[in-house]
Amino acid sequence: MRLFLHAVVTLVTAVSLTAEPRDRVKRSDFHVTSDPGVRIAVREVSMAGRGRPVLLLHGARVPGTASFDLPVPGGSLAEDLARAGHRVYVMDARGYGASTRPPAMNRPPQDGRPAVRSDEVVRDVAAVVDRIAPGGQVALLGWATGGHWLGQYAAANPGRVSHLVLYNTLYGPGDGHPTLGRGGDLEDPEHPGRFNAARYGAYRYNTAASLLPSWDAGIPGEDKTVWRDPAVADAYVKAALASDSTSGDRTPPSFRAPSGAMEDSFYLATGRQLWDASLITARTLILRSESDFWSRPDDVTRLRAHLVHAREVRSVELTETTHYAHLERSRARFVSEVVKFLGLAG
Repeated sequence: MRLFLHAVVTLVTAVSLTAEPRDRVKRSDFHVTSDPGVRIAVREVSMAGRGRPVLLLHGARVPGTASFDLPVPGGSLAEDLARAGHRVYVMDARGYGASTRPPAMNRPPQDGRPAVRSDEVVRDVAAVVDRIAPGGQVALLGWATGGHWLGQYAAANPGRVSHLVLYNTLYGPGDGHPTLGRGGDLEDPEHPGRFNAARYGAYRYNTAASLLPSWDAGIPGEDKTVWRDPAVADAYVKAALASDSTSGDRTPPSFRAPSGAMEDSFYLATGRQLWDASLITARTLILRSESDFWSRPDDVTRLRAHLVHAREVRSVELTETTHYAHLERSRARFVSEVVKFLGLAG
């Protein structure tokens, strides 16, 4: 029955979001200066500049365009939101995609500490918000670590955020996680409770073969195409590799991702709270996939309890979805929830 309902919603949403020709959706790429010498890549996706500005922020590994604007049907959340009437912006945090790479990412990875922690990304977000909504408010949507970064920004700048979508996001301060917490690869075996900086270095290399196993693991059964369009998965992998101009210099090709996000995530998974949701005043939507491997049910519970000053708090469990819900065949539920939420009066 669930699959039938997903199919019906998918059909209805597909019709509504593709009613206008694809060439009516415009894309433009530009850069914004964050810290001195740091340029942040941003893509605008819109139709005639309508609607509220919405900023999308990627997670710990794959940058913005590969996460939110793939050139295949069912692969662009940015286009879905643009067709719903919003001006959508997709950014790459420093160290990712077309944004400035820290000097440590141009040396061997073990020569530096984990690059790009949350305080730096929050400054990048602030620079982009100042550009796309000067003096005004913006809606924010962050996936996984992107949600943690945007939550931290919204807590520090409550007057600049009208809507906040936290999607499969760690929050803390609960201690315990099946893969990111104590006893796993992220913990320093010589110093329990500390991030394993020696293992992860300033950044890590990511091959095509490393991108899909976590997605595969969340989809039941052998046939992954039941939940995931092969064309979307292929586009995701290709775009991730293409995001790094040095990818082809290595065999097999691989793109670089800063390790600072993994250090942030380790501490969130082991009892630390890196930002306080009680400072947020924006309307907040918490989305969590039923089969997510990153966030925990307790993160949703704690967020709801801590968002005491948010103008509205909603939480939705996306059934029969994985960490990659916005790229799956049943993605219409995800899109519908976000469009409905952003459509609320400011």
